[in-house]
Amino acid sequence: MERRETRHRVLSGSARRSALAPFSIRSYRFQWPSDLLTSWAFEVENLVLGWYIMVETGSVLLLTLLASLNYIGTLTAPVLGMIGDRMGHRDLLIVMRLVYTLQSGTIMALALTGHLTPLNVMIVVSVMGLIRPSDLGVRGALLADIMPPDRLVGAISVSRTTQDSARIAGALTGTGLFAVLGVGYAYVAIVCLYITAVVLILCMSRPKPHAAGERTAVTSLFRDLKEGIVYAWSGPGMRAALCVAFLANLTAFPLTNGLLPYVASEIFRTDQTGLGYLSASFAFGSLMGSISLTLSNGVRIARLMIGATLAWYAMLMVFVEIKSFPVALACLVLAGMAQSLSMISAAVILMRTASERFRGRVMGVRMMVIYGLPLGLLAAGSLIDLIGYSATGMLYAVSGLIAMAAIALHWRDDLWPVHAPANAR
Repeated sequence: MERRETRHRVLSGSARRSALAPFSIRSYRFQWPSDLLTSWAFEVENLVLGWYIMVETGSVLLLTLLASLNYIGTLTAPVLGMIGDRMGHRDLLIVMRLVYTLQSGTIMALALTGHLTPLNVMIVVSVMGLIRPSDLGVRGALLADIMPPDRLVGAISVSRTTQDSARIAGALTGTGLFAVLGVGYAYVAIVCLYITAVVLILCMSRPKPHAAGERTAVTSLFRDLKEGIVYAWSGPGMRAALCVAFLANLTAFPLTNGLLPYVASEIFRTDQTGLGYLSASFAFGSLMGSISLTLSNGVRIARLMIGATLAWYAMLMVFVEIKSFPVALACLVLAGMAQSLSMISAAVILMRTASERFRGRVMGVRMMVIYGLPLGLLAAGSLIDLIGYSATGMLYAVSGLIAMAAIALHWRDDLWPVHAPANAR
């Protein structure tokens, strides 16, 4: 008995050390809170502007258009990834977050002076959408720059908690700020979050540059970009991970992302607080998934990606048919957990496979597949008007489930065997 208890304490202590190990790296202690505040600002902005458009226009099509504009820069993400490979991912992240600060300050000024209109919101979001989709890719590449390979899985999982916890906090506070203070003063808080995030990233040490022979300084921009895209599509398991990411953005994320204001308002007949609960439930499940993967040891990542993605679609099939608000919240928690395990697994496969030289471009290609989200959102907005919300949601979930099964079958040699590189421990 004493031996078992001692072993349990040792394993528990090892798990805790594994979860906190990334924070032993000084640069990570600055990057993590910077990423957290940036993610928090993103979530508050999404909810505040989504509710603003829904209230001002009452149009689900404009709501999905607004959400889509946040991702128009996904097609240029490989270009930003290549720029990051050349100038340094830390420096690029600083520039990007300064742009977020400027854009959010513009909306704040318009709202406080009484000049904010839905058209103004669309224009500003369009500009921000050119670079914002690349933030996750650049922060992932920077993380791989500063983190030893043996700590990468834990570091990515811990880093993912910045998005999940921020979405919970953003969901519970963002709509509340909008309801109590209005758009203008809610954006005062958003601007402060961005400014603090910039200061924290400035405190990071600049990672060591790549070897001079790998910089390919004389290579043309187009050749660098083409080289990165071809490389991202050639690695073992990388093609499957990219396809899973595109599929999820096309058919899964629209139901729990841009459409939540519509679901809250039209399906459950609730207000901003109800919208916050819906968004926070999905984020809470996602956070639980991130934490569970952080504490796990020796998980087969590719197998986990397959199982978690199939479970995610199964939960969405239930969610779109539910009419009870409490049951919907519980379903979103489970869907969020499966989503987190699926997307973290895909990111780990890509980061493990990518060489240092191509890391930014690989993550840029990963961000490019997010373009499936605006396509899925725009299609969903039109389909809801034609066949209704439940039928549209079921169509998306069933299609995603079938496509995911096809991906797992087609790339089974890269994803399922225990000895496959994608399943390396």
